[in-house]
Amino acid sequence: MSAKATVHVVLCWHMHQPQYCDLISGEYKLPWTYLHAIKDYVDMAAHIEAVPGAKAVVNFAPVLLEQLDDYAAQISGYLRDSKPIRDPLLAALVDPVLPAHVERRMELINACLRINRQRVIERFPAYARLAKLAGVFLEHCDEVAYASDQFIADLLVWYHLGWMAETVRRSDLRVQRLQEKGQGFTLHERRELLTLIGELLSGITDRYRALAEHGRVELSVTPYAHPITPLLLDLESAREAMPDVELPDVKHYPGGRERAHWHIREGITVFEQYFRRKPDGCWPAEGGVSAATLSLLQEHGFRWAATGESVLRNSLREYESEEAALAPDAVMKGYRLTRKKLVCFFRHDGLSDEIGFTYSDWHADDAVANLIHRIEQMAEDKAGRKLVVPVILDGENAWEHYPENGYYFLRALYEKLVAHPWLKLSTFSECLDRGIEVERLHGMVSGSWVYGTFSTWIGDRDKNRGWEMLVDAKKAFDKACRSGRLDSDQLVAAQLQLAICEGSDWFWWFGDYNPADTVSDFEGLFRQHLSNLYQLLGMEAPEYLAHTFARGSGAPAMGGVMRHGQAQD
Repeated sequence: MSAKATVHVVLCWHMHQPQYCDLISGEYKLPWTYLHAIKDYVDMAAHIEAVPGAKAVVNFAPVLLEQLDDYAAQISGYLRDSKPIRDPLLAALVDPVLPAHVERRMELINACLRINRQRVIERFPAYARLAKLAGVFLEHCDEVAYASDQFIADLLVWYHLGWMAETVRRSDLRVQRLQEKGQGFTLHERRELLTLIGELLSGITDRYRALAEHGRVELSVTPYAHPITPLLLDLESAREAMPDVELPDVKHYPGGRERAHWHIREGITVFEQYFRRKPDGCWPAEGGVSAATLSLLQEHGFRWAATGESVLRNSLREYESEEAALAPDAVMKGYRLTRKKLVCFFRHDGLSDEIGFTYSDWHADDAVANLIHRIEQMAEDKAGRKLVVPVILDGENAWEHYPENGYYFLRALYEKLVAHPWLKLSTFSECLDRGIEVERLHGMVSGSWVYGTFSTWIGDRDKNRGWEMLVDAKKAFDKACRSGRLDSDQLVAAQLQLAICEGSDWFWWFGDYNPADTVSDFEGLFRQHLSNLYQLLGMEAPEYLAHTFARGSGAPAMGGVMRHGQAQD
């Protein structure tokens, strides 16, 4: 034991979805929040609960927490008080009268195929048969009239069963009974499935809060609506890692510092509302950091933050030396900027990306053994040192690419790490409490967890156009505020709508390298959110918001929902 380093392994899972709800109509335009909730957020809690000694850091975006609460309330309101469900797909699951119009039926059929075909649809023969028929209907639109209500009802049930958490699939008799029946689902059975979905949604935050109270999870937070804080503070910060980048035709984001403070304050408030504690740590949206951003986080009381490995390498190269930038153990320490108390941790890109992109095709035991062996190798020749290995990735998008939603991989990962004689599953706050190595960093090159730059959110034509539209909207907001014609309720509504527009997700998807359908979804919702802001301000929306400005034609890995931490050759 004395010949080994003390190595703390931190598994940090980031849970995030942008605001899919039209805040004026109340309708959800995309279903990903509740679908990821009943599959991934439930499973990720269940695996930690099931393995004594398992620990993780779980980061929540506040705008996600509010949506989870709203969905739970919608289902409760429907079942108890006959209130409408405001998500069309979820509502269709229990609607006795399915739409008769061909176009609407096509939309439902297409929506029920938006899931991993290999890992989910083909796993269940009954679902695969329905999907095959659905493909025929989608290719021959004139034949959709022959798709019966029972066919669509069965497809809706199987879609929601496909999105069910694997831990629930293995334990809930209702799910097992529906899967065994396979077809001909009744309205009562559809309602029974909705009841289960409601139970799962209403229990998510309670489960994570209980895990935190028992020291099994450290809960951390992202600023409210997931904005790229360094770009709010200074658009020019993008040049630090990309000197030749073409920026939007605006000098700065108006009032960006005030908006950054608002997102951090509001994020902490929402976090405390759901988890009854103040967060010690922050995963800034997309790991977007700058020296100014870390100063803001410290000002708001955060003890630690985290970002990507390339940010560290770029910063060491710029402010220390090439040798320091290339040091294999650089990422195994925490860092403080000069004269700052907040400690920044840096994602181990290699290990994190193996989970995100590689291990899904491996046998679970082999994948976990490989991961642990690599960490053991990293600890060689480091006797007596206290080090950390931060494994950071989103907690929702990788698992549909694994067999059975990553059940075997995640269970083995926790079990093997808990049982390891000298690797210690830990949290970032525990690392600080136990005295892991923390060094001074004399400066920071602004960037994100993706490539160490902001290229995913700014710098190409469509992304820059999105920023120009956002700046126009912010100027309109400022003008309305100066006029004094907004009462307190109107101001609160407009501030919230502006925050949603400032989120990072819209800019992530702009760019022709992304899939056409997804770009269309997010581009349209971005314009809707901007239009809603003008409406709330009592202003006419600009004509350009009535026209598509970004289109996709690419086929990136994993559908574009995940990226590697470092650029691939």
